[in-house]
Amino acid sequence: MAIEFSIYHQPFMLYGGAVETSNPVTNPGSELSDALLYGILDMGYIEPEQIQEVAEALIRGGAGVLQLRAKGYDCDAVIALVRNHAPRLVQFCKSKAVPLVINDYAEAAVALGADGVHIGQDDGSLTEVRQIVGDQILVGRSTHSLDQARAALEEGFDYIGFGPLFPTPTKKGRPGIGIEQVSQAEKEIGSQIPVFCIGGIKPENLELVLASGARRVVIVSALLQADDIVQTTQNIIRDLKAG
Repeated sequence: MAIEFSIYHQPFMLYGGAVETSNPVTNPGSELSDALLYGILDMGYIEPEQIQEVAEALIRGGAGVLQLRAKGYDCDAVIALVRNHAPRLVQFCKSKAVPLVINDYAEAAVALGADGVHIGQDDGSLTEVRQIVGDQILVGRSTHSLDQARAALEEGFDYIGFGPLFPTPTKKGRPGIGIEQVSQAEKEIGSQIPVFCIGGIKPENLELVLASGARRVVIVSALLQADDIVQTTQNIIRDLKAG
């Protein structure tokens, strides 16, 4: 169930009319390699009419990648969600040089002009996805073990999510894999493609996650439920850079 929250306390002008195009995403891969924080626009936490506003808050705070995750939506519904409720989202992300990734649906990523698609372990092969999206779009894979992370690297994915490190409401029924393998995953895979640790990560345990060897993280509920998304995101970016 989506909840109500205040996105920010400080003044923040939403972008209207023509979007900025000073820093378009021309090479999503290079932008991805610079990202420390991967934000998710999770429709389990926000309402459709909040998508644009929350995206702008996350990017203003410093998120380097955004993903639209709409579990329970089919491909056509995801396309309609963006076109009807956040028609400026794709171009806004491009204007800020922040790759926008669509969860699950390669066809939706192509139809919307997004920069990437993210798939799970049961969503087919990279070859199958590339047949839909071509070679110019990012493709990420969820991994839940070192073996899966190694396989994703070998297959040629552009980045991986590694986790969930801790139990999390967004992955109900999936136990946390812990932090013991984070350092090895970063050493083996993270030296070649970005590894984003995910699952139950929040400001309270971020120091522990970074001490385990993580360099990049995905944070969902702790950002989307924050009283001030911009400030919370900025604080996390500060800690990631210090870590």
